Amino acid sequence: MPAPRTAPAAEPWPGGPEPLGARVCQGPGGVPGTNFALWAGDAEAVELCLFDEDGTETRCPLTEQTHGIWHGFVPGVLPGRHYGYRVHGRWDPWTGARWNPAKLLLDPYARAVDGEFALPPEVYGHVRDWPQQHVADTVRDDRDSAPYVPKGVVVGDGGGGERADRRPGTPWDETVVYELHVRGFTMRHPGVPPELRGTYAGLAHPAAVEHLTRLGVTAVELLPVHQFAHEDHLLRRGLRNHWGYNTIGYFAPHAAYAATGTRGRQVDEFRAMVRALHSAGIEVILDVVYNHTAEAGELGPTLSLRGVDNAGYYRLQPDPRRYADVTGCGNTLHVLRPQVLRLITDSLRYWVTEMGVDGFRFDLASALARTERDVDMLAPFLSAVAQDPVLRQVKLIAEPWDVGPGGYRVGAFPPLWAEWNDHYRDAVRDFWRGALPDVRDLGYRLSGSSDLYGWGGRRPYASVNFITAHDGFTLRDLVSYERKHNEANGEGNRDGSDDNRSWNCGAEGETDDPGVRTLRRRQLRNLLSTVLLSTGVPMLVAGDELGRTQGGNNNAYCQDNATGWVDWSLLEDPGWAALTELTARLIRLRRAHPVLRRPLFFTGRARPSDGVRDLAWFTPRGTEMTEADWYAPTTALGVYLSGRDLPQRDPRGGPVSDDSFLVLLHAGPAPLPFVLPGPPWARGYELLLDTARENQGAPPGTHHPAGESLGLPERSVLLLRALPTPDLRQKTE
Repeated sequence: MPAPRTAPAAEPWPGGPEPLGARVCQGPGGVPGTNFALWAGDAEAVELCLFDEDGTETRCPLTEQTHGIWHGFVPGVLPGRHYGYRVHGRWDPWTGARWNPAKLLLDPYARAVDGEFALPPEVYGHVRDWPQQHVADTVRDDRDSAPYVPKGVVVGDGGGGERADRRPGTPWDETVVYELHVRGFTMRHPGVPPELRGTYAGLAHPAAVEHLTRLGVTAVELLPVHQFAHEDHLLRRGLRNHWGYNTIGYFAPHAAYAATGTRGRQVDEFRAMVRALHSAGIEVILDVVYNHTAEAGELGPTLSLRGVDNAGYYRLQPDPRRYADVTGCGNTLHVLRPQVLRLITDSLRYWVTEMGVDGFRFDLASALARTERDVDMLAPFLSAVAQDPVLRQVKLIAEPWDVGPGGYRVGAFPPLWAEWNDHYRDAVRDFWRGALPDVRDLGYRLSGSSDLYGWGGRRPYASVNFITAHDGFTLRDLVSYERKHNEANGEGNRDGSDDNRSWNCGAEGETDDPGVRTLRRRQLRNLLSTVLLSTGVPMLVAGDELGRTQGGNNNAYCQDNATGWVDWSLLEDPGWAALTELTARLIRLRRAHPVLRRPLFFTGRARPSDGVRDLAWFTPRGTEMTEADWYAPTTALGVYLSGRDLPQRDPRGGPVSDDSFLVLLHAGPAPLPFVLPGPPWARGYELLLDTARENQGAPPGTHHPAGESLGLPERSVLLLRALPTPDLRQKTE
């Protein structure tokens, strides 16, 4: 690679320390230009590096410093200009100082990035290939990294975010989350033009949006779209990071997902995607990774924060040469430091106010709630979010754990927060594979997990109920594999969880056995019905509703190929198309019936007038569950959901009532007689759903009198509408 061209140094005007980042504005005398501001508290000098179209670099020393922020205004710098920083200071890894001005650094506040990180040796602050690897991080590499790293892009302030009154504003209790990958969702979609596949514009295309609206989901949860880098160990194996949990730019939409090119146009494309989804009534939630960065541990590359102020941004061990790591990714951001807390909250507000998003799911959220010693629900980050006038109004979802001591905190996050509920995932998986010793845990999970969230004013929608997520088996693989098959990841099948709680229905992997195939599809219907009929916020994973498989790979983070992409050709199979329609039908049913999405926990108390409880549990004998029944082994459970006198109110404060339902779940391998509860619960029942039937296109419409011993098919879910009067007129949904 030829040596970079350089121009004579230019001296910026003083400018100002606010706001951080590169902001186009008018300088003294109305001169157009850009103000640059970078926090580098203990640095000795900072150079702004501007790049022309031909790659010529102009270095501009920032001589002004205010409270650790280096700043300057450069006349004539307008949107589209490439830039970076070189930061000078001590090279003393033994004390945590890792400044190296030979390395061009990405502005932590860059709002667009051009190029990808290829990670050759030149981008490492130390000599990556030093023979003695145990001390390699202490040997400084003085080669210039500028020719090998992406550049930040100056972006104008035009466009803005969505106005609040144009957002869907879906209440939590009406929310159905659909986790998807921008690239993976659209790469094989036949209705999306080839040039738009894998991009923000592709997700905004009517063909992609139509599937979301047909399903009826209310929010997409996008796997990371912040600018990220591929790990060195993947690049050496010819692989790439597909999921994106390796962030390097917290303000920049990942450039590789943009169809419109570079020079900041990806920002407008992202905004247009959000507008298209909002127009369809769909909220946009971002999966964000503020717990660590792509710079990894002490042997990682120097791309941004490490070179700006290593000890100022990262948690270091008592031996400051090493990084504290509660993320499993080599480093942890030091959120207790004001500049780091500001970086995160500034980023969050930017994505809400300027990019229009509606909420966030926080990867390894416990890492953000850590103080110097432990996870603390009064930690500065949680307190800052709770009082922030912008952030406290959006959807906040915690992945309530990290890999450090005491990091598993399911049920502990404060009000305002919802949580991924892995108790729900595990209990439902175990029930349907026949591994639950009793149904005590299942009862809590189906009814909103009050044992976890019934405190401090939290509501059932604090529980994000999921059976699968991006991390792990797909739903189809959950019923097709009992062992992970991650050989394609190149890690000797050692990566990924060994605790899958899966059942292959009698054969490992794909099979031609018609009995196994039929059983698997029934299990898929059971799992989808369970999550969509449970109290709480259901989360589905893109492609599960049409039988997507990853071939048993339960850690497809590096499979940016057909393994990690949604296979839309599955819809050509009538069986998978029927599964998609069942999913849409269940979501319609949920939307139509407020009893299925209660905003308050059940009380279990009987009404004085008739003795009917808002929630009742029944044995196959048709009797209410006793304490002994909860502890007894069983494969079947009946759940009665009363629609009388619901706790919610309509928009004018009036009472809300609904139909009542009986949900029967049976995970056993043989049919089971189930006596339907009689008065006061119901005088009869109308069958709406039977997962034992392959085609759910039309409800059976069968009526059953109370007290009948109904033949409950093996491994099935039945949904029945309670008929409170002798009039058995068939009702519509």
